[in-house]
Amino acid sequence: MEEINIKEEFNKKKYSFLLILAGLVLVTIVAVVSLVRDRIVNPIQNQVTVYGQGKVEYKPDTANVTLGVRVDRAGSADQALEQLNVKIKKINEAVLALGIPADDIKTQNYNLYPNYDYKDGTSKVSGYNASQNIVIKVRKVDENSESVNSVVATAGDNGTNEIQGVNYYIDDISVLKQKARILALTDARSKASALAKAAGIRRLGKVMSWYEEAPMVTDNYDYANSPMALGMGGSAEAKSSTLPQISSGTQDIVVNMGVNFEVK
Repeated sequence: MEEINIKEEFNKKKYSFLLILAGLVLVTIVAVVSLVRDRIVNPIQNQVTVYGQGKVEYKPDTANVTLGVRVDRAGSADQALEQLNVKIKKINEAVLALGIPADDIKTQNYNLYPNYDYKDGTSKVSGYNASQNIVIKVRKVDENSESVNSVVATAGDNGTNEIQGVNYYIDDISVLKQKARILALTDARSKASALAKAAGIRRLGKVMSWYEEAPMVTDNYDYANSPMALGMGGSAEAKSSTLPQISSGTQDIVVNMGVNFEVK
């Protein structure tokens, strides 16, 4: 009987020990999971975010020239379209003669609508108006600064009576964007080092992450006082005595980046 009691006591102690051991293992697992979750879900606190800016100046190599032709008060819709088509054809042929490829000339808008006169509370069709815009892509303007001026003057001499605008840009901007990004990162590191020194931080660690704001393109040419803003002037039938002076100027691409540095 005594032997049985001893064995039962031993089994009770063994069972208690196993329960305690299982509890410790469970607590350890919960602690490990909590630490891992905290590291994954919550950002590391010993970081600092510094903003850097990279700016690259460039000269555009391409221009889109948007020109318009308008016919007013034609006797019929057919007459309005016929007059418009004759003018557009003449302009296209003249621009093609400058060496502009046909694929670089496209129609943007094409409109036909009646013109009304109002008298004694009633309206009456007094003619038909037709209009068309064409966009001409001029390439390598950085190599030939007069190419856009020649296109505008030639189109004006051959029937254009509206100029919607000239848009200068660079055909492949990806290389410039990458240069601006690198400059922004360099600027952020320089600022971070100076701030860390001022704050008494021994040293900055590695870059933990970064994010980029949408690149901005700024135009350094004053279009407000340009010949384009002032209009061509004169009749569409008159020949231009001098070329218009439309310059591309320079443009900037600006990239702003936030960079997260590890603080040691």
